[in-house]
Amino acid sequence: MVRARLFYVIGASGSGKDSLLRHAREQLSGHRGIVFAHRYITRPHDAGGENHIALNDAEFDARLAGGLFAMHWSSHGLRYGIGKEINLWLAKGCCVVLNGSREYLEKAMRNYEELTPVLIEVAPDILKQRLQARGRETPEEIEQRLTHAPVFHGINTTITSIRNDADIATAGGKLVELLLAGQEQDACA
Repeated sequence: MVRARLFYVIGASGSGKDSLLRHAREQLSGHRGIVFAHRYITRPHDAGGENHIALNDAEFDARLAGGLFAMHWSSHGLRYGIGKEINLWLAKGCCVVLNGSREYLEKAMRNYEELTPVLIEVAPDILKQRLQARGRETPEEIEQRLTHAPVFHGINTTITSIRNDADIATAGGKLVELLLAGQEQDACA
């Protein structure tokens, strides 16, 4: 029997989750046992570096009313959803990787026993530089995010941490290793 895993990647905004996920996706492209879930976000498709599906509020509401999200939450004035397709992928034995929310982690863990939380960590000074460089937030919003960054409501579970203070290849390589270790030979069959 193939054992599916749900890798739920979390970290402060600006910690480099999108870059690490993009790196891992490129390294594992074509790997039939590991799939990366897109987030549905009420944010324009060209905002930020995340490969997401942009929805307006009406579209988000329609999908929510239709029961099309496996998970959904709000954060920083935006709404996020993960499509129910992840349930099919998990049922087929795939390892599923998604960009999650720290605040939603506890609920996700209740709903998915196969969930493995992965925390991306970064030094505060590097986090501030990254937030400034991406240009999506005002200086006040950046300070608010920096204040919120160390706040992690720990759950009584083991969380794998990956430091993302150096080059993308180093932290990205650790993420790829973790995903490959969690995937079995005949997954997604």
